[in-house]
Amino acid sequence: MLFALLCKDKPGHLNIRLETRPTHLDYLNKLNAEGKLAMAGPFLDDEGKACGSLVMVTAETAEEAKALGDADPYAKAGLFESVEVKPFNWVLNKPEA
Repeated sequence: MLFALLCKDKPGHLNIRLETRPTHLDYLNKLNAEGKLAMAGPFLDDEGKACGSLVMVTAETAEEAKALGDADPYAKAGLFESVEVKPFNWVLNKPEA
């Protein structure tokens, strides 16, 4: 099942995002290699700067999806103000597996 992790950055924490980005990308690449990552990318503010993330993961349960989010280096670094975990049904423009 797909889950969307809707992550909102804490205000004034862009430096944490930039410093942690390499390990965050390594983590996402690991999830991708394990077949657990559907897609990911940042939300942007009015100035075009990252202010959050959308990470789509494959997991059996919402708890497993939350655990994947909690293990993200961004989360461990305290970047996120909030993270919502929502089941997602990818209907249109879904890439072929």
